[in-house]
Amino acid sequence: MSARVFVTPPPYTACVRSCTSFRCLGYSVSTPALYVVQVAHRKEVAVDAAQIADLDAEHVWHPYGGFPASTPPRVVASCAGTRIVLADGSELLDGMSSWWAAIHGYAHPVLDAAATRQLGAMSHVMFGGLTHQPAVALAARLVELTPEPLTKVFFADSGSVSVEVAVKTAIQFQRSLGRPEKRRLLTWRGGYHGDTFAPMSVCDPEGGMHAMWRGVLTEQVFVGAPPRDFDPAYVAELEAALAAHAHELAAVIVEPIVQGAGGMRFHDPRLLVELRRLCDEYDVLLICDEIATGFGRTGELFAVDHAGISPDVMCVGKALTGGYLTLAATLTTGRVAEVISAGEAGGLAHGPTFMANPLACAVAGASLSLLDDGAWRERVAMIGDRLAAGLAEVSGLPGVADVRTLGAIGVVELDRAVDMVAATDAAVACGVWLRPFGKLIYAMPPYICTEAEVDAVAAGMAAAARASLAATADAVAGVA
Repeated sequence: MSARVFVTPPPYTACVRSCTSFRCLGYSVSTPALYVVQVAHRKEVAVDAAQIADLDAEHVWHPYGGFPASTPPRVVASCAGTRIVLADGSELLDGMSSWWAAIHGYAHPVLDAAATRQLGAMSHVMFGGLTHQPAVALAARLVELTPEPLTKVFFADSGSVSVEVAVKTAIQFQRSLGRPEKRRLLTWRGGYHGDTFAPMSVCDPEGGMHAMWRGVLTEQVFVGAPPRDFDPAYVAELEAALAAHAHELAAVIVEPIVQGAGGMRFHDPRLLVELRRLCDEYDVLLICDEIATGFGRTGELFAVDHAGISPDVMCVGKALTGGYLTLAATLTTGRVAEVISAGEAGGLAHGPTFMANPLACAVAGASLSLLDDGAWRERVAMIGDRLAAGLAEVSGLPGVADVRTLGAIGVVELDRAVDMVAATDAAVACGVWLRPFGKLIYAMPPYICTEAEVDAVAAGMAAAARASLAATADAVAGVA
């Protein structure tokens, strides 16, 4: 058991009619006039970085990790702009945008101001039977930005939940049409749609992190992973699968243009055009998961814009709030909403407690406003160009299988699993934060990065690749 420190302040109750702030335990808290502030009599706090790390190791379960953690997490003190400030005072350039979400960087004054204003009105209110301006304004903005005819917006708590909602929407749509047998989904291999049960069922069933759940999850229909270049033979494979299974399919679900956490693979936009045609021909819905790609990451506002198509259902998340708060949305066409509303349930059978959280919606609206001037397009193009130039040096290294870029995405794929410790330490030594996975060292930097910062991210990726290859060289030689 690690040591604990208890800070016990004296009882404190203050009427703040004439006072707008108080200080307790080292934190300054602003309070509106006429409110009564009460401070807990007993509070447990960690007092330094070492103790934070100790308590973390004892109690905190990190994503995709166990106890003890294979690599102890670094303790973060603050974030600003493109920088993560560690507890020891060192700074890391964030090459990940906090898992692809913080497209405007950290502590952005526009987003900070939006959050502060909304806190002054309400941080949360239930969405059942009530509505509010931040949610309505955000829904209208999303309808304006996304392809027609997506006109209905269902707010969700996270990207995974938005995919859950999309899957339920597709199945309930078919059921409302009197076709309850159409309840399976078709997708391609190499995809990733989230970690809750319905999304896991449409992730790669063998090569992905959810393979252990085979036999428990609903068995969906899979075709091969999409090729990088357009291939009529692959379109024929898709059509054959749709023809064979259309009678039981509610929808096709894919990540357009970029397969994210399933392998960071890219594919030709013409494939989406053909997929839209096939879904129409075989009478199944098309769901496009834009959680990772939405809001400019690929060089277009949405990845489907590369192909000029519109899905029946679209999922957005991650960058929706600029990385400030968890929020996602599932958009549908009017027809989908009308059919479900006329069905047996009379509406979509889903309703999260924190649905349309006003604080998150207000920040999301502000985040979208930062994209209005279109300057992000030039910045995304610059990021892609600088990443491509900076990664050219590793493209010919033995052990590097591929180097690819698209929009503000850069990927170095090795021919073996990345040594996480070696790769991460090498990037950190360059002052860059990366989070490799599988065989991939990749980056999705914030759009606000300068040219020099993008060059630094590329250098960090190259260093990580070299360090990982060196660390695994003996193992590869032994196998050979």
